[in-house]
Amino acid sequence: MNHPTRRKFLQTTTAAAVSVPYFAWSERSFANDSANDRPQIGCIGTGSMGTGDAMGHAQFGDIVAVCDVDTRHAERAKHHEKIGKGKSDTYKDYRDVLNRDDIDVVSIVTPDHWHTKIAIEALQAGKHVFCQKPLTLTLEENKLIRDACQKYPDQVFFIGTQQRSSRRLFLRAVNMVQKGLLGDIKKVTVGIDGAPTGGPFPLADVPKELDWEMWLGQAPMVDFREKRCHYQFRWWYEYSGGKFTDWGAHHVDIATWALGQDAEGMGPVEIDGTNVSHPVPYKDGYAQVDDSYNASHEFAIPCRFANGTEMIVTSAPPNGVLFEGTKGRMFVNRGRISGKPIDEDWDAGHFGQEDLVRLYKGKPFEGHKQNFFRTLRDGGLPVSDVYSHLQAMNTCHLCTIAARTGRKIKWDPKTEQIMGDAKANAFAARTPRPGYEIPRV
Repeated sequence: MNHPTRRKFLQTTTAAAVSVPYFAWSERSFANDSANDRPQIGCIGTGSMGTGDAMGHAQFGDIVAVCDVDTRHAERAKHHEKIGKGKSDTYKDYRDVLNRDDIDVVSIVTPDHWHTKIAIEALQAGKHVFCQKPLTLTLEENKLIRDACQKYPDQVFFIGTQQRSSRRLFLRAVNMVQKGLLGDIKKVTVGIDGAPTGGPFPLADVPKELDWEMWLGQAPMVDFREKRCHYQFRWWYEYSGGKFTDWGAHHVDIATWALGQDAEGMGPVEIDGTNVSHPVPYKDGYAQVDDSYNASHEFAIPCRFANGTEMIVTSAPPNGVLFEGTKGRMFVNRGRISGKPIDEDWDAGHFGQEDLVRLYKGKPFEGHKQNFFRTLRDGGLPVSDVYSHLQAMNTCHLCTIAARTGRKIKWDPKTEQIMGDAKANAFAARTPRPGYEIPRV
């Protein structure tokens, strides 16, 4: 492998937005003109979502390393005909991937509480980063990630919020709101469903293939229960924000983007967590049992912006985003986009190629991962950029804090501080277990 040639490909200067040509989804030659130009990729986390992402990355680069604290996942990815093809190296410790000079890109698809630490260390190691949502676990982690990305601006950082690449549904909705076709937006309802309930779950022996201590990472040490691990981690606040971050990272992101509240210093000023239920008893923001899912299953959290717009984050159906403006209402989710503005085709003549290029930050509309690999060549920001994602995650984490404390909290988006509430502010950060500290750059 001619490493300097590949590096030259990855460091091509940014093309001007007005001159970016259109590439059909089927045309991938820009990312792999020759074998020497294909970036080399390390996949960290190869469970169900990690496997899907790895197959997508393999269209544009060569996966030379797969890593998972569960060796069953790593071995499956190694021998997958569309991922490792029996040739990739396998690791249990992600640092072995980051230490390889020949790896250009890392894909991070671990449980949420690991994202920030691995991503920052990947930037420090000179890697481009694809990281699944939600990127962070706490408000403090948002700041740490932003600082790292600003310190290492030459590395591309891409978030797996694939709804940003849905032309027929979400991009159409965002464009309509941004162009004012619904008038002034007064209310947005973000339906993200409630977390499942379950438990008590029994203790179990740790599978011999799983490094449970490493899986826990910065989280508190606890005994192993099967329902704490792998996919089910989402319903425990120790590792995730429940639905507030699982689906909120998608739908709150779309709402924030459409409202133009996705830049640093923007966001809600008041978040009301008084209408929230949890499936287990709580005291001072902490679950009083450790054997059951503890993320909220019923909630309606109004988030008020300084301009008067209200965004309600709710578990009530339907799943999706409802925009209500002075000129009309519009609903969008992964299955449909509806409302009078859609039925009457209000955006006819207002949603063309130029609009797509604008939403794609000067790049042509195309598939989600294709945009990531194009950005490696062209520079600039990808459609799913880290900075706007962090603004959405501020709102998601504030909803989680309001829910756990059952309080109405005040937020200063300029200083990114919870105002006058020490109890709520205690949840803005978490002290990691010794040995799993997150770098501060």
